[in-house]
Amino acid sequence: MSKLKNPMNDVLLESILKLESLEEAYAFFEDLCTIKEVDAMAQRLHAAQLLLQGKTYEQIIQETHISSTTLSRVSTCVRYGTGGYARILIKQHKK
Repeated sequence: MSKLKNPMNDVLLESILKLESLEEAYAFFEDLCTIKEVDAMAQRLHAAQLLLQGKTYEQIIQETHISSTTLSRVSTCVRYGTGGYARILIKQHKK
C-alpha cells in the first residue's frame, strides 16, 4: 500500500489520469503548481533516466544541475523504491 494513499490524493491522481493532451496537462499543472515545482519534478525524472542509463552522479549533476541531495533521493527511489520511475520511463520510451 502506498504511503501517499488517501482520498484527497486519489482525486488528484485520478484527475491527472483524465488529462487527454499535452495542452491540458500544461494548463492543469500551471494552475496546480509553481513553475519551480514542475521544473523540479521534470529534473528528478530526467535524473532518474540518466541513472538508469548508467551515468555517474558527477555527469548527472553537470547535465541537470540537480543538487547532490536531491540526486541521492532520486537514486534511492530508483534502486529501492516502488519502480515508478522505471515504469514511466519505459512507457515514455515506447512512445
